[in-house]
Amino acid sequence: MKKIALTGVKPTGTVHIGNYLGMIKPALDLVDSYQALYFIADYHALTTLKDSKTTTLIYDIAATWLVLGLDPRKAGFFRQSQIPEVLEFSWILACFTSKGLLNRAHAYKAAVEANTNIDRPADTNVNAGLFYYPVLMAADILLYGTHVVPVGVDQKQHVEIAQNIATAVNEMCGDVLTIPRPLIRKAAESIPGVDGRKMSKNYNNTIPIFADDKTLYQPHHENRNRFQKPGRTKGPGQV
Repeated sequence: MKKIALTGVKPTGTVHIGNYLGMIKPALDLVDSYQALYFIADYHALTTLKDSKTTTLIYDIAATWLVLGLDPRKAGFFRQSQIPEVLEFSWILACFTSKGLLNRAHAYKAAVEANTNIDRPADTNVNAGLFYYPVLMAADILLYGTHVVPVGVDQKQHVEIAQNIATAVNEMCGDVLTIPRPLIRKAAESIPGVDGRKMSKNYNNTIPIFADDKTLYQPHHENRNRFQKPGRTKGPGQV
């Protein structure tokens, strides 16, 4: 039997070229070598999105993956919230997880640091879901006996936390959980946005995959002249 590769994507924004080159295409390429599973992480999205917009984004993400080449006949494709066992399992795993481990999670540490830098209490506007996030992600990974998780270097810690939790369970209950390993996507670190930095929604420098002409050729902010329609005369200083 093929080993299992698991890829999750949060429905929190418009898919851009960096997502495709850095995450979607490499993940889809795993179908030939692994039993590939792909899921839309709508529970994870709740840490930042809590309105009806999330539903629209879920359908947009699903359509995007299908259009870009995901074949449900060759791989599993599902919505996280359609698997009720993942929440039950996450509670079981939480009882094997030290709070100190979650204190060191990058997302939580970044939120605390942002608060302390402006002299606010460390946990201001930090919801419990953000703190608990790594346990839910571990449940996503471990529930299916996942062997590899394709991630960028900056997301490696999520898999390491899942490894730590699985080891704690196995030491007490026997070898019941598969220890996953990260499959690093280095290409994701080298895809530039329109301002030269890594393409990211956080930097507002992305190029949406399905952008119309108005969006593509007239981007907002100082990079507006970096894109020209074919045959259009360049102005001074334009590239």
